[in-house]
Amino acid sequence: MNTLNKMATFNKLTGLALIGLSTLALSGCANKAVVSYGDAQAVETTDINFGSTDLQKVASQMTDSLLASPVIGTMTANTRPIVFVERIKNKTSEHIDTESITDSISTQLLRSGKFRFVDMGRVEAAREQLTFQNEDALVNPATAVAFGQQVGAQYMLYGNLSSIVKSNADKADVYYKFTMRLMDLKSGLVEWADETEIRKTREKSTFGW
Repeated sequence: MNTLNKMATFNKLTGLALIGLSTLALSGCANKAVVSYGDAQAVETTDINFGSTDLQKVASQMTDSLLASPVIGTMTANTRPIVFVERIKNKTSEHIDTESITDSISTQLLRSGKFRFVDMGRVEAAREQLTFQNEDALVNPATAVAFGQQVGAQYMLYGNLSSIVKSNADKADVYYKFTMRLMDLKSGLVEWADETEIRKTREKSTFGW
């Protein structure tokens, strides 16, 4: 093979290689995922399971109901009751982050300015800090917070999330019921209770679920 033929062959192979690389690059760009921000308050309809829209709905409805109650109005007229919020119990067959529901409700109630809260989830961490302040030589005793001064809760807010799921060949239906109660820890009396319901359906399309 003469020099001209060798150069022609080399140029041809180089061109094919460049075309191949360009194709791969374009393919990679075409398949690259695009990340964007959405509206956190937008209605979520990705599937039939409990989602962000349901969480926001039950948290807002329970908070509004509690704050609108005449009993709560009287209770908070001249004072800010101290409340312990127990984590919502998940009685559904789904894995649901009920701590997020609990956090949303307690945050909205705290923002109302009518209640104060004790955080039982941080009791152990607080105990460790108090032990350090009172027993470690590094801490000035004059600035240490003494044991036995924390304020106990007067009321407990607790609730359950349950569901009923039914389906057949053409349709799936899920019904959620969210119930909450506020108990006076001294008397054991339930001062407020309410519930909200959600029903979601999914029908089979022409191409399946």
